[in-house]
Amino acid sequence: MKKYVWGRIVRAILSAVIVTIIAMVMIYTLIPRHLIFKNDPTYQKLGGKADDRERYKNTAYERLGYITFDEQADMCKAYASDNFDACNQVGSTYIQEVAEKYKADGWTVKQYKAGSYYAYKDVPIIKTIANFFSNLIEIDHPWRVSDSSNPDLERKIYIGKDYNGVPALMGSGTKHKYLIYFDGSFPFIHQNILSLNLGKSYPSYAYVEISKVITSGQGTEQSFDQKFETGSTGKSAVLQHSCTYKNTKNLDKLDKNKFTDNYANCDTKKKDPSMISTSMIFGVIALLLAYLIAIPAGILMASKKGKLPDHIGTIWINFMIAVPSLAFIFFGRQIFYLLGLPQSFPQLGAHDIRSYIPAIVILALMNTGSLMLWTRRYMLDQSSSDYVKFARAKGLSQSEIFKKHILRNAIIPIVHDLPASIILTITGAVLTETVFAIPGTGKLLPDAINEHNNSMIIALTILYTSLSIFSVLIGDLLMTVVDPRIKLTDDGGTH
Repeated sequence: MKKYVWGRIVRAILSAVIVTIIAMVMIYTLIPRHLIFKNDPTYQKLGGKADDRERYKNTAYERLGYITFDEQADMCKAYASDNFDACNQVGSTYIQEVAEKYKADGWTVKQYKAGSYYAYKDVPIIKTIANFFSNLIEIDHPWRVSDSSNPDLERKIYIGKDYNGVPALMGSGTKHKYLIYFDGSFPFIHQNILSLNLGKSYPSYAYVEISKVITSGQGTEQSFDQKFETGSTGKSAVLQHSCTYKNTKNLDKLDKNKFTDNYANCDTKKKDPSMISTSMIFGVIALLLAYLIAIPAGILMASKKGKLPDHIGTIWINFMIAVPSLAFIFFGRQIFYLLGLPQSFPQLGAHDIRSYIPAIVILALMNTGSLMLWTRRYMLDQSSSDYVKFARAKGLSQSEIFKKHILRNAIIPIVHDLPASIILTITGAVLTETVFAIPGTGKLLPDAINEHNNSMIIALTILYTSLSIFSVLIGDLLMTVVDPRIKLTDDGGTH
């Protein structure tokens, strides 16, 4: 079993890596890079300022990993540090010499209209891919922070107490102050030692970490009573456990009033759940409701084959298969509107249960057709098996055969698919979330494609691919729990 599991994990990781590499090669080599500015209002506003627009463009390209970009000051630091001031002057002979050296190294060197030089060089796709995967998992440590204005920064990891007086594993010189901490939110024990670096979003959510786009709360800030390290108290939306290091030169008076050190760059509490939480709330509840409806209905259809319940169930299955999903969603939305429920999620917001009912019920009903079909089919397949005939020959009643044998074996394929269905709810339901204006993850990928948000596309590719592959492994393992007779073999099969 262990060999099988580790083999599957390795193959899953390799598959996710290969898919992501293919996506990166296609995006960075086949799609014109200038399209990333198509929906960037800042870039459009700089249309009449050629130098500012060129600087903005190249800075964006560098931050997204397309190029390495140096302006005149950087060029002088690299090749004329001894004569930096003279080199950094417009039209100096030093910068002209430096420019020739840059050209010799394969850089493209140009001049702004104002006269100063700049240079850029494409980053090879192999290096782009290597940088992405080498920085994918970040480990916090005491030498993570580099702050020249704070040379005496102590670097250590120690056990201390947080602002509530609760013991925590803390760091100095680390990116995060609280490495392991406890609070009242599930799962109650949290860590900042390991983090996933999926890159930064652009142009939407300009340069915000993609992991934060997906997992951070939404809506307006929500203040609450709290006490800060300096002893000051009051209402604030600051989440102190999230605080990261802030360079000394960037600290302001408000920071110094709240914090005793440089860990003053903090997230804030938002009123509404994050994108991923929102999608999972809708997806998981809808999925459970679908299973509660469809599995008993499928079992009833199989046990009453050819009779009225089977005919009614067949009509429903055919209806759900035939009706386009979008038409069903709009029809369902209108029905719920007539019942006094909102037509869109934002009408009542995330804290009103009525906002969830229409979308959840519609999502659940959309899943019932296929679940009923497969449950019925699995049940009927098992009913015609030899072991069922043998059980009848032994004199077992139809009820005993049904409960102890048929149901047990027919439920295995459904159980296998359950983890994938639950885990993949974080991808959201694109059509339903769009129609009801639900702020979940469902629209992230299509929106990223439309906005040419290449970093988001790559991040979601590796995230969704990994979840899909690992959910199959979890399904395999769950089968062995439901039926211990099933053994996973080292060659990836079962018997």
